[in-house]
Amino acid sequence: MTFVVTDACIQCKYTDCVQVCPVDCFQEGPNFLVIDPQGCIDCGVCVPECPVEAIYADDDLPANQQPFLQLNAEIAASGKWPIITAQRPPLSDHESFKDIKGKLHLLDRAGA
Repeated sequence: MTFVVTDACIQCKYTDCVQVCPVDCFQEGPNFLVIDPQGCIDCGVCVPECPVEAIYADDDLPANQQPFLQLNAEIAASGKWPIITAQRPPLSDHESFKDIKGKLHLLDRAGA
């Protein structure tokens, strides 16, 4: 099992989850975070920290979020997004995006 960052993170990029990760498995893109499934130890401490409930165990992924399992793995494996280990402020316009659903089309994969 691994944990997966989903649609709710796009264009918000809260990093509360990053500061509690004991194995530094989060990687940061321009407007999204991913979890490296190879580094994730399935502890789940990141899940309650996310203010927009963007993190799920792979076994609990809603059907409409299934593509994010592969997306997290693919981007993490590329090694092009840096590992993030410290909390940072969310994106400046996070408030206007936090309740929007279906944001995959807004994902900026630059560098991945």
